[in-house]
Amino acid sequence: MSEPTDLRDPALEPSRRRKPSAKNPKGRVTMTDIARAAGCSQATVSFVLNNTPGIRLSQQTRERVIEAARGLGYAPPAFSALRSPIASFEGLDGVIGFAVDQLATSPEAVVAIEGARQASWNAGNVVLVAQTLGDSVMEPRAIAALTKRGISALIYMTIFTREIAAPDYLYDLDIPVILLNCYTADYAFPAVVPSEIAGGQSSTRHLISHGHRRIATITGEPWMQAAQDRLKGYRRALATADIPFDAELVVEGDWSASAGYAATVKLLALKDRPTAIFCQNDRTAIGCYEALKEAGLHIPGDISVIGYDDEEIARHLFPPLTTSILPHLAMGQWAIEQLEVPAPPGRGRYPITKLECPLVERESVSAVAPGRTHGLTAS
Repeated sequence: MSEPTDLRDPALEPSRRRKPSAKNPKGRVTMTDIARAAGCSQATVSFVLNNTPGIRLSQQTRERVIEAARGLGYAPPAFSALRSPIASFEGLDGVIGFAVDQLATSPEAVVAIEGARQASWNAGNVVLVAQTLGDSVMEPRAIAALTKRGISALIYMTIFTREIAAPDYLYDLDIPVILLNCYTADYAFPAVVPSEIAGGQSSTRHLISHGHRRIATITGEPWMQAAQDRLKGYRRALATADIPFDAELVVEGDWSASAGYAATVKLLALKDRPTAIFCQNDRTAIGCYEALKEAGLHIPGDISVIGYDDEEIARHLFPPLTTSILPHLAMGQWAIEQLEVPAPPGRGRYPITKLECPLVERESVSAVAPGRTHGLTAS
């Protein structure tokens, strides 16, 4: 699949239409009411009424929001120069919803939520989190529970990077929706994902820069976009360096340590075995380490190893593992920062933003020993 363009085409407008929310049953004027009257997002209303620093809004927009708030009889404290940092939950401004399909079993979700929290607290906002498990019945109920709390925006995250068919209720929300680690084919929402192809290319290029040409890779499950893209990056780096692609140096794994162990044993049995192994996640690298040490090989003197994800264990392996950072913290921060950008006129297409997976150099990679351009012959 070709990579989505990063250029917005204002002429292309998807048929996205949001339904107006029901009237507030308590009769209390909410930021949603003000946003509707002012013709802007609820996030913009929050920024104006809270006088949030660092937000670039036109004076015309600010005046329109204030006039709408006054016209609806919004509580005077909203215009006070001094505002309490803590308020009752029902009246709290700037509450942002965060819906994720898996939370308890995924460190990536926790990291992304922390990134959103850090960026939100800088503006005095609060993040409410719901785990949905992608359930067709419970997910809309969870999101409805968030919206009833008066959230000013929703961050919608999936654990596996992928294209999604966004459910209708996301299109129907009258608040900003940001996609994290996923995107839609119609580009109807701002979306952010890791730049996995570039990450795989950077990892492989790092090994090439140390003189390696016989470079193996242990992939993740092939149906996953992250595995496909990291493999594309690996192949691009080889092609750029004029290193022929060798299919026997690519072994399929499943992201687990046991698969990393089995794949490494297979690679060591090759007649011309690799001088470096690119493990496409850190757990795979754990198994790779065990197989190499069991074979009496030294890391990185005999074989260099590189991982991916930068999990906590990576810095505690011996030697510490060179790896790439999955940018979930930055992705969470990015999602919040999008709420500071005034929405463009109409409902144009949003580009998919790809964030870099920075390489962390540690001690598991070294230059190929003299005369060792190719691997050792298996005994």
